[in-house]
Amino acid sequence: MRTLCASTLIGEFFVIGFAGLVAMKDDSLATGTVWAVCGVAMLLCVLLCGMLTRPGGVQLGWALQIALVASGFVVPIMFFLGLLFAGLWWASIHYGRRIDEAKARWASAQAAEAP
Repeated sequence: MRTLCASTLIGEFFVIGFAGLVAMKDDSLATGTVWAVCGVAMLLCVLLCGMLTRPGGVQLGWALQIALVASGFVVPIMFFLGLLFAGLWWASIHYGRRIDEAKARWASAQAAEAP
């Protein structure tokens, strides 16, 4: 699960950075504010890659997904991209857990066969 979720978070890192570039075009937003918010979100993406196996890591990831969708109020295309990444996040968790379970079954079967 960790590999799939981390890959999704790194993809979000880049999307948030590009969204920041788009948000800078809005004259009503201060450049410092845009980059402070984007920088915190990008840093959170990187930190979450290491926190996925800890308690609350996946829930923080869901909070990031909600914030990414909500950023569509500033950059409208982020509604679509946020929902896309939320779907990827769900798939990473769902299929990642299935892969982890299959690996555990395989490892226990290998251990049972060993003399």
